[in-house]
Amino acid sequence: MSILLISFFFVNTFAIFDKNQKELLKSIYPIFLLLALFFFGCTQKKNFNTTINSSEDSLSSYLSLANDFNLPQEKRKQFNQKAFSIIIDQPNDSLNKVNLFKVANRYYNMDNWSDFKNTVDIILEKTNLTGDTISKTKAYTYLGDFYVSQAISDSAFMYYSKAEKMYLQSNDNYNLARIRLNKSILQFNEGDFLGSEIAVFNALRAVKGEKASDIVYDSYSYLGLIHNELGNYDRAIEYNSKALTSIDDKTLPSVFQSKATSLNNMGYIYQNMNRHDKAITYFREGLKQDNLKTDKPSLYAMLIDNIAFSKFKSGDSRGLPELFYQALQLRDSLQLTSGIIANKMHLSEYFAFKKDTVKSLQYAKEALNESVSSKNYRSVLAALKRLAIIEPKNASNYTKQYIDINDSLQTAERKMGDKFTRIEYETDEIKDENTDLVAQNRNLVFLFTALGVLGLFIFVIKTQKAKNRELLFKQQQQIANAEIYNLMISQQNTIETGRIEEKKRVARELHDGVLGRMFGVRMNLDGLNGFQDELAVNQRTNYLSELKNIEQDIREISHDLNREKSELINNFVAIIDGLFEEQKKTYKSKLISIVDSGIKWEVVSNSVKINLYRILQESLQNINKYAQANTIRIEFKKAEDHLILKMSDDGIGFNVKTAKKGIGLQNILFRTNECDGVVDIKSKKGEGTIITVTLPIE
Repeated sequence: MSILLISFFFVNTFAIFDKNQKELLKSIYPIFLLLALFFFGCTQKKNFNTTINSSEDSLSSYLSLANDFNLPQEKRKQFNQKAFSIIIDQPNDSLNKVNLFKVANRYYNMDNWSDFKNTVDIILEKTNLTGDTISKTKAYTYLGDFYVSQAISDSAFMYYSKAEKMYLQSNDNYNLARIRLNKSILQFNEGDFLGSEIAVFNALRAVKGEKASDIVYDSYSYLGLIHNELGNYDRAIEYNSKALTSIDDKTLPSVFQSKATSLNNMGYIYQNMNRHDKAITYFREGLKQDNLKTDKPSLYAMLIDNIAFSKFKSGDSRGLPELFYQALQLRDSLQLTSGIIANKMHLSEYFAFKKDTVKSLQYAKEALNESVSSKNYRSVLAALKRLAIIEPKNASNYTKQYIDINDSLQTAERKMGDKFTRIEYETDEIKDENTDLVAQNRNLVFLFTALGVLGLFIFVIKTQKAKNRELLFKQQQQIANAEIYNLMISQQNTIETGRIEEKKRVARELHDGVLGRMFGVRMNLDGLNGFQDELAVNQRTNYLSELKNIEQDIREISHDLNREKSELINNFVAIIDGLFEEQKKTYKSKLISIVDSGIKWEVVSNSVKINLYRILQESLQNINKYAQANTIRIEFKKAEDHLILKMSDDGIGFNVKTAKKGIGLQNILFRTNECDGVVDIKSKKGEGTIITVTLPIE
């Protein structure tokens, strides 16, 4: 079992389900890596003299002495350097790299991270020369372990991802599952719970149908931890129950105390659900496991603290606060910082309930100071929250600190989650660097390569044909839509022709009717100018009445013409209004449309109207499919000798530089160019999109 795999198991089985369980994982991870190396190092511990004679002066002796924990660390380092000086001059073969891995392991045991990293870099350089993919995969895993020890999560995640890809290619399902669980730990510690859960399920998928009970146990235990953190207690109970049933004593030695760990996990879930009687049952069952205090004193202390806390919460003060003190004393002796912090937080809450404000304040401040010194910021948040309750007069100060730290943590977790996603994407894009093949299999590889290329060629052809069919269908659909719109325009032209004929008729009516009547009235009035008798006065009065009738006829004709002009102008507006109404009926997004009344649509050419209509239709379709917008705003504006169409939404947006230009966007660009216009697209992720189309008009 490799050091990495054992270390992962230790992290899962020693996970402390306290109020600050994520921070605990971060703090105990390096400790359990060292414990794993201590118990399962590549070389068994033996007793050697600090001096060796000439017969013992060999590589094997140096490696053994370098791994002898009874010797001072400086001596072990010297022996490891002597071993390294022998190995580095040996031929670059598989045995040479195995010995280099042993040297790296011993530097790891000594926490000598710089020499550990240098040794692994040398191994990686040698594997690149020989094409040894097995050693390269292991080297990537070691580099991941190194960056875990340095708390550089993104680099650790990158090298684990590289190792994962190579394990996948070599069909090493067991190590593939282990590396995925390692990635899950990193994602969980950075607050990426969804990514952590996906990584665990990928690990389970890798060993599906195989005998890997330790992988199954670790996976279910970790899923229980994730869902407990998310507050999905029913799912957490389900996964922890599966972990309990999957325990195999042959695969998981009793010294790991897997059952006690799972029982503690179950109890902690019920504790979070405020079902403390049920929680105490599980905690006590966990304490009954044989040799628990010897095998895992940290878990023993945790169970005692959890029992004490559940007793306090259920109103049973028997044995309190002595149980809290017992757990705290043991944790102090083991230097379990996260456990000590949780213990003191429990004591603070207990003494606050007992109205002993002095002790409650003392333990809360001690928890805060230890959280700050250990950079356990989530514990800092819990301590500040408790202090705000204990000291109301300083609550505003504590609350401000709480908000500042919480905002910083959320920002950091979000950035790390995005970085993990980017690393996985970039790792998937890396091509396999191993191109050297064994000579006797060269012809067979060429054959498979040719078959692969042929298959790929056929696949590309079929895919291209499918894309062409889809494109042809869309083009036909667009042609059909254009024909419909042309029919609408033709109908409008027919109406226009009829309107022109009607105008001619009105002109004839004015010329032949109204003007003739006016001419006759004028001539008669001229003839009456010389007469002043009563008959002439009556005739002039009749002629004036006739002039009023003619004036009324002219007014009615004018009104009719104005109404027809208004209907003509608003025809295109009515068409797009119909499109807007259909949008509002079909989709839940709020649509705001503004059409500048100053636009003279009668002077805009039909081709421009068609392209504007299609651009608007295509943009709405893209917004409905991809943007997830709540509000859409459409504006038609006139600016000097240009017509401007502005379409904006408050959707998810996209990166304009990196986004692929699909058919819809290409159609918008094509139609705009066809009208000698320009398109301006502004968008950012999370900030919506604005498309502005500017077309020249006469």
